[in-house]
Amino acid sequence: MSSAVARLVIIGGGNMGTALVGGLVASGWDAASIVVVEVDAEKRSALESQFGVRTSDVIVSADGALIAVKPGDVASVCGEVSSLGVSRVLSIAAGISLSTLQSAAGSSAAVVRAMPNTPALVREGVTAICGSTNCSEEDYVWAESVLSAVGVVVRVPESQMDAVTAVAGSGPGYLFLMAEAMLDSARAEGLPDDVANVLVRQLFRGAGVLLAESAESPATLRERVTSPNGTTAAGLAEFEAAGLRETVNKVVRAAAARSAEMGAANK
Repeated sequence: MSSAVARLVIIGGGNMGTALVGGLVASGWDAASIVVVEVDAEKRSALESQFGVRTSDVIVSADGALIAVKPGDVASVCGEVSSLGVSRVLSIAAGISLSTLQSAAGSSAAVVRAMPNTPALVREGVTAICGSTNCSEEDYVWAESVLSAVGVVVRVPESQMDAVTAVAGSGPGYLFLMAEAMLDSARAEGLPDDVANVLVRQLFRGAGVLLAESAESPATLRERVTSPNGTTAAGLAEFEAAGLRETVNKVVRAAAARSAEMGAANK
């Protein structure tokens, strides 16, 4: 690997780390300015071949660091990158608080905490960020410049990060479960697998694009497809009778509580 100081070091070449590499290169970043730290030799070789980035099996210095390792390893990695003189640290680990990150990184580093989600793999993610008191506006802009390569970025206070994790971070899992259920129901109604797959996958794609691009609220969009005494109304009545809204509320509340528990365990 070249000895030139990198623009960004990404520590962890898993799914999210790889998604970020792909997004950054596709958005115009010079691949040679990125170093991915990954212990697995096969993953390093694949990253080099696919994206043209530099790789290393040990942590190296850079202008900024993005930490994409398991939550239990984040604190030690923060300390290591800070000891190498990295002044900006961005963590995407769930549940790890800014105070924990800042304490590990030391007082000379600006620390940003982020919660991305898996649609980042197709550059359609949404990421919420919050920063420590060490962060300037330039540090926020830097973090946004990295994460916007794989989707939309919003700023929130840290007090809202558990809720963000429960809604957006875990949210794809809820929707995928709904897709599973829709597929099962389609088969039960006699549709063949290939037809059911096309219908359900495009249903989620199309409805998602419509929701994202429409200025109308989800409630209004729902109303527009619900004719009085029609088929949609009959189906939605079953959701309401089953207490769907309260179930979703319980799901989000449980995920938020788990995020808070994870943060407390990793202090």
